[in-house]
Amino acid sequence: MAAAITLAACGGNDADGVKRSGSAESSTAAPATQGSDSEGGKQDTNAGGGADAGAQGGAQAGGDGKGPGGSGGGKNGGGKSGGTSGGSGGSGAKTGTCDPKKLSMSVSSVPRPVNHLLLKATNTSGATCTLPGFPALRFDDAQAATPVAEATKPQAVVTLAPGETGYAGVLTSGADGSGTNGTKVTKLGVYLTGSDAVTSVALPGGSVYIDSRAQVTYWQSDSSDALNW
Repeated sequence: MAAAITLAACGGNDADGVKRSGSAESSTAAPATQGSDSEGGKQDTNAGGGADAGAQGGAQAGGDGKGPGGSGGGKNGGGKSGGTSGGSGGSGAKTGTCDPKKLSMSVSSVPRPVNHLLLKATNTSGATCTLPGFPALRFDDAQAATPVAEATKPQAVVTLAPGETGYAGVLTSGADGSGTNGTKVTKLGVYLTGSDAVTSVALPGGSVYIDSRAQVTYWQSDSSDALNW
């Protein structure tokens, strides 16, 4: 079963017990559009000229006579015209979504708040990319992804330069014991929004307890934003 999901990211402090992710299959494109055009003008020249000449003479029978002729000429000159026009198009690049295969994911436990994990995704590619929305989490063979905490949606999508990390906070169970259907899980699969590729991430200590109160944040650029909610 494949789900397309994303992780909310957080920024600074990590706890002990971080384990690196497995592999994922996915690809994303970072389209770039670029264009420039220029047109040079042409110059045309037209010239025209003409000369007319006529001579006419005549004599009629019944006498001697000469009819002098006339001549005339004219010249017309054509002007020149030309023009140039040109234009250039701008160029621009659009940052693409991070490729799950080029992210290093890990999850760690944190001392505070209680019952929380910190999920990290580090850009290991050579290009800047974005972490869309929130991470979709699947514990063990759960039929549905862990619900997202809508109140954690950031104002802007998280953008990662090469080597930078995005964060998401995970509430595993209700601190007041109000959750139901509690169980211990040993596997975690992470999906990015828009991708069917799953990244397997090792849980700290090999297992965690989750119940119906489990939630995940949107991706954040700072770890404190991923945990303070």
